[in-house]
Amino acid sequence: MIARRNVLLALWIGIAFVPVEVPAAEPSATSFVEGIYAPYKDRNGKGNPLDTDAAVKRYFEPKLATLIIKDRNKAAKRGDASTLDMDPFIDAQDWDISALDVAVRDAGDDKASATVSFKNLDKPTTVVLDLVKLRAGWRIADINWGRKPTLRGLFAKR
Repeated sequence: MIARRNVLLALWIGIAFVPVEVPAAEPSATSFVEGIYAPYKDRNGKGNPLDTDAAVKRYFEPKLATLIIKDRNKAAKRGDASTLDMDPFIDAQDWDISALDVAVRDAGDDKASATVSFKNLDKPTTVVLDLVKLRAGWRIADINWGRKPTLRGLFAKR
């Protein structure tokens, strides 16, 4: 009886010390958006170039990423500029970003909206990112610059 109790005690102690794998915390929508804008804080930085398929897929949900990539490839074949002829994250080609503020609000199941306000070259700018949460993490579903069309709308016209 004592031997059985010792074996059970040893078994329970052994189980208590088995390492438990804890999944890494998934980045929040806020940290995703802050990560997008961090490279713009340095005027001499490179921002977030969208010059590769992987870069586009890193930031945009699959359907929008496909539209951007197809448009870029067609433009390259024609020797022309793509529809996206500016940096969509800052609505400009050049930057000197200051007074950056990111406000994210929940917009329903696995959706969020991020309002990003900043001064670019001393001009107040607001960009609204519609976000969706996928298995791969947060991605941008559309960008609204306060004028028509939105990013998705640019490609719907084509």
